[in-house]
Amino acid sequence: MRNIVLFGPPGAGKGTQSEKLIKKYGLTHLSTGDLFRKHLGEGTELGKLAQKYMNEGRLVPDEVVIGMVEEKIAETENSQGFIFDGFPRTTAQAEALDKMLESHNMEIAGMIALDVPEPVLKERIKERGKTSGRVDDQDDQKIQTRIKVYLDETLPVASYYEKQGKFTNIYGVGEIDEIFNAICEVVDSF
Repeated sequence: MRNIVLFGPPGAGKGTQSEKLIKKYGLTHLSTGDLFRKHLGEGTELGKLAQKYMNEGRLVPDEVVIGMVEEKIAETENSQGFIFDGFPRTTAQAEALDKMLESHNMEIAGMIALDVPEPVLKERIKERGKTSGRVDDQDDQKIQTRIKVYLDETLPVASYYEKQGKFTNIYGVGEIDEIFNAICEVVDSF
């Protein structure tokens, strides 16, 4: 089973690359953003709470996120593995994820980080905002807040996996298929 953390700032291309990895390797997509939107769409209290934080460009509290993630893993049987898209976002979440996975006799095989310069991120997010309908993709201040939160609070997660020998950095600018091929080389090594 391959459990992969696909990592990078907002707009790095995690969603695009996740779709391709899912098709190639038969992985189950686990995006906290998707989980939040599912819960919001169903009108759950967790969903409403998560949306409040997302609209402010802030991180959703760990206990809410871990609960949603564990629920998704528990309801997904016979998977070839999971691709964690945009999660964990803090070292505390990474530690909690490792403990939760261990309780299911699973572990993270590796983290693949997409490295994209900030001006490219902003351009990509604004372009995505034209069709995504997401409030936080359309407002310059919220975009800047999300990038700052990533740099200040999320980037340290890379060190957590690097210390475990599970971190690989991939330059995330260029042709989608070229980036995908570079990612596949790493996945094939797991």
